[in-house]
Amino acid sequence: MSQPTVITCAITGNLTKPEQTPHLPITPEQIARSALEAARAGAAQVHIHVRDPQTGRPSMEVALYDEVMRRIRAENREVIINLTTGPGGRFVPSADDPRVAAPGTTLLPPEKRVQHIAQLRPDVCSLDLNTMNSGGEVVINTPRNVRVMAGIIREAGVRPELEIFDSGDIHLARDLIADGTLEGPGMWTFVSGVKYGFDATPETLLYARGLLPAGAFWSAFGIGRHEFPMLAAAFVSGGHVRVGLEDNIYLSRGVLAPSNAALVERAARILQDLGGTVATASEAREMLGLPSARP
Repeated sequence: MSQPTVITCAITGNLTKPEQTPHLPITPEQIARSALEAARAGAAQVHIHVRDPQTGRPSMEVALYDEVMRRIRAENREVIINLTTGPGGRFVPSADDPRVAAPGTTLLPPEKRVQHIAQLRPDVCSLDLNTMNSGGEVVINTPRNVRVMAGIIREAGVRPELEIFDSGDIHLARDLIADGTLEGPGMWTFVSGVKYGFDATPETLLYARGLLPAGAFWSAFGIGRHEFPMLAAAFVSGGHVRVGLEDNIYLSRGVLAPSNAALVERAARILQDLGGTVATASEAREMLGLPSARP
């Protein structure tokens, strides 16, 4: 790439479990500290989920997001804060009646899924467009719900990051750009390695890239063992990259990553070994048209 490469770090996620790794940040203080460490290691953007501090389970409590943001901003005003809006889209059908939600269902009204965005106004927030099988569950993001969420995000003055799990998501997003729901050419992230979604291969990445509007800002990442190979593939294909304990808990085969910063440091080394440079938060803001710092 002729321009520096933006590294995003996904700090804790929704699916990684504390029992899988003792290094997963759980409390707002731990999540914020991990984000700040990742920023010092080279991450220009941090992608934030929050957890119930008592149980470690995913949460959507606005107060927890608020605390994480305040802790980050107290020490770093430039790193791009990207809050998730993904939770609230999973449906588990009952075995007796598939119309009835079984335990594990997290479906929320679209307004509830972006309540923290409207109140806290981060720099960026994710916007999922996928409706897909995910293990024994179904992720549901209907066009109507996506439109509602996109409208609230726009009113808050927040930049949506379009998370793309398969090619149909791109076609939906392009329709939303065409009718004015979303602003083009957009900020896109390809998610690969999720079962029943995009394969984590260079061929899939090039195919997805070819569907984007001209001038789009795009990143890609792979889940689990695909994280670093897809990082390299994204870089050589002209995209930006993402790592983090949300996506992968290993630094190398069988070796748990001791922190998000360690994953970012390895990502930076790979980029530099391939001849690239790592974007600062200020450079990333300029690429995305974001103000130099949020109030």
